[in-house]
Amino acid sequence: MNSEPASIRLIVGLGNPGRDYEHTRHNAGFLILDRLARRLGSAFGNERKLEGHLAKAGQLLLLKPQTFMNLSGRSVAAAAQFYRIKPEEILVVYDDAALPEGKLRLRLNGSAGGHNGMRSLIACLGTDQFPRLRFGVGGSGERGLVGHVLGRWDPGVAEELDKSLENAADAVTMVSLCGLAAAMNHFNREEKPAPAAPKKPRSAPAQDYTASPPNNQNIPTPPNES
Repeated sequence: MNSEPASIRLIVGLGNPGRDYEHTRHNAGFLILDRLARRLGSAFGNERKLEGHLAKAGQLLLLKPQTFMNLSGRSVAAAAQFYRIKPEEILVVYDDAALPEGKLRLRLNGSAGGHNGMRSLIACLGTDQFPRLRFGVGGSGERGLVGHVLGRWDPGVAEELDKSLENAADAVTMVSLCGLAAAMNHFNREEKPAPAAPKKPRSAPAQDYTASPPNNQNIPTPPNES
């Protein structure tokens, strides 16, 4: 059985660098870390040796890889090696199209789930045994997965999005202060659905036309990514 890490020393937010990708769904990790840095009174600076933007708040490090999503693991592995940080001391924050918009899921470990950034981290760290916070960005709809995650949120959801990002920053803060178990108990709670209305008897069972939710985030390499 896996034990919970003693403490989180490095928080990683995944995204793509450059103006073309600012405020896109795929950059949820960047947006959440920006909020966290402001709370901590810290600012990001470019660290060429880590291929990322780094902020420091006491012993806590915040990292936004600047390698493009598919190579994120290269930056994270460099930071882990330089600062002698174990994988279980790293919390990774990233977008997940399999979750409804704004929904949070904290996990102690797990597979990449089709997410290219997470696939890169697992390959470069040599393990999937590190905590992560998945931030829901909703299903792809008619535009397809790539267009959805690389698209920007509708201005009409700005207020709700702001609350969701703040909630995610709260979750990261609680992990760093109280541990993953306490944060999971608080933020992974499922709301109980309303009781279903009674149905009239039918002569034959109804057909189930429920569509399956998206089960991967296999995002191809963005332009200029190598």
